Amino acid sequence: MVVDKHFKLFSFSRKSVMRIAAVLKDRCQPKKCSMECIKYCPRVRTGDETIVIGEDGKPVISEELCVGCGICVRKCPFNAIKIVGLPEALETHLVHQYGKNGFRLFRLPVPKEGNCIGILGQNAIGKTTAINILSGNLVPNFGNIDGESSWDIVLEKFKGTEIYNHFRELVDGKIKCVVKPQYIDGIPKILKGKVKDVLRRMDSNGKLDWITQKLNMETMMDKEIRNLSGGELQILAISAAMIKDADMYFFDEPSSYLDIHQRLNIARTIMELSKNKKVIVVEHDLAILDFVCDFVHILYGEEGAYGIVTHAKPVRYAINSYISGYLKEENIRFSEPIEFQEHPPRERIDSVPLVTFEKLVKRFSEFELTVESGTIRCGEVVGVVGPNAIGKTTFIKMLAGVIKPDEGKIDKKIRVSYKPQYLSGETEETVAEIVMTTAEKLITSGFHKAEIFDALDIKNLMEKSVSSLSGGELQRLAIALCLARDADLYLLDEPSAYLDSKQRMKAGKVIKRVVEKLGRSALIVDHDIYFIDMVSDALMVFDGEPGRKGIGKGPYSLHEGMNMFLKNINVTFRRDEETKRPRINKPDSYMDRKQREIGEYYYCMY
Repeated sequence: MVVDKHFKLFSFSRKSVMRIAAVLKDRCQPKKCSMECIKYCPRVRTGDETIVIGEDGKPVISEELCVGCGICVRKCPFNAIKIVGLPEALETHLVHQYGKNGFRLFRLPVPKEGNCIGILGQNAIGKTTAINILSGNLVPNFGNIDGESSWDIVLEKFKGTEIYNHFRELVDGKIKCVVKPQYIDGIPKILKGKVKDVLRRMDSNGKLDWITQKLNMETMMDKEIRNLSGGELQILAISAAMIKDADMYFFDEPSSYLDIHQRLNIARTIMELSKNKKVIVVEHDLAILDFVCDFVHILYGEEGAYGIVTHAKPVRYAINSYISGYLKEENIRFSEPIEFQEHPPRERIDSVPLVTFEKLVKRFSEFELTVESGTIRCGEVVGVVGPNAIGKTTFIKMLAGVIKPDEGKIDKKIRVSYKPQYLSGETEETVAEIVMTTAEKLITSGFHKAEIFDALDIKNLMEKSVSSLSGGELQRLAIALCLARDADLYLLDEPSAYLDSKQRMKAGKVIKRVVEKLGRSALIVDHDIYFIDMVSDALMVFDGEPGRKGIGKGPYSLHEGMNMFLKNINVTFRRDEETKRPRINKPDSYMDRKQREIGEYYYCMY
């Protein structure tokens, strides 16, 4: 069957099609277009009201009258319209819809006591909506956008299904749910005072000491909440959820802002909690999701249009299916596959040195960083790993010339393009204005447009003001602007933050292609092991006492550096036999014991 690329359709008869017309309100700019969607719609031109202007001045599409020709999709200058064909049978699984031409969620994850359940999917696909429904914060409307929904309707809809008992207990008040929200930036606006005082007020069951010890919070307990770093705010949010006595816990992206040490610590604590509670985790760090969860629901669909929840799958099988982009049981290809390489990295000695630095020392009032001498070579990507507050960003700033070392020097001045860890999106300028004034090459150079602008999907951001961008959108823009500058060395501090799993892998490939094709070099600080494993040719390892003393070593070969780093954090990795992705070995498992015996913490199947 041949299908127009603008009208997405799975392999089934047209007679069984349920058509979805979605208008992405954040992209739609009726004041900047000529209403091409209405002007060129063939049904409108014959007199039908297939597309009309709504009260907000934006188009409203009648799904009953739409024939799915896709002309409005092609003609819209802002890519704000999506026309999608889905199996008609899926309509009975519609759980919630956000208004006419709004996002729709099909099916729900199923909580299970004694198991940690994961939710895996791209951004804007319905993960947070699912959490809000399961926690009782949102009453699903089952597509009835004009009427009022109620929990009685919810119970009637789910009667006889596996999830009915959960909603029955929720409605009867027999279970209490706690949600650790996705976004934590607003916590200082809500909570005031010292961390210990805030948590003490929440502690009704004497769990404060247990939480403090489990999450290693001793050094932050006397801090004012307004002075906490991003990682400390994340730990505060997680501890505030865990300290409450509940029957079910939801953790929405708990690894954001945390280093790998903290991520593993949080994962172990969540695993312990899930032994006798219901726990659901939304997470984009696939290594952590693999480590902490027993079963995973995949969400797939179209960003801003619809999301479909699959049935629960064992964690390894679910992640491998997500990486492959193919659901075998449903026979559905929902995305391009992600590929991991198992071949050994190239020998660094074959590359020409770009910059060499002597032993560097930088002292602050309460912190001292020492970086041993090393060399960054042309055409290579150097990953930088280590705990938070250990000096990684300080080292990058010394290379960038933002700060000067107290001892040692860098052998020559090089052109540097720097993407900082924390991004500011306060300007009201549009993305188009920023691109035209600071990185015009993104749209005028064929290479930059294809390899950066198009690959990072910047086109759909161009008409938005920078202040309105989400965290992931702002991150993609910052990466693109960094790579578009003329530089010898690209310095990117935590480029995977806010990106979903697929976007992280795509960003990693963009960085690799730019470095390889332009013969430049890059230094990447990140905490996602999958991302570091995919993008890096070599590795620098930072260790020491966070907040007091940091020591940086390398660059080493990727294998040597990863082996050293994983030994420091006391975990072993193997490669999945099917996808070649890195996997954390379960503590004291056969592979964990075997690799420790031979000193091979980073196991590569060469």
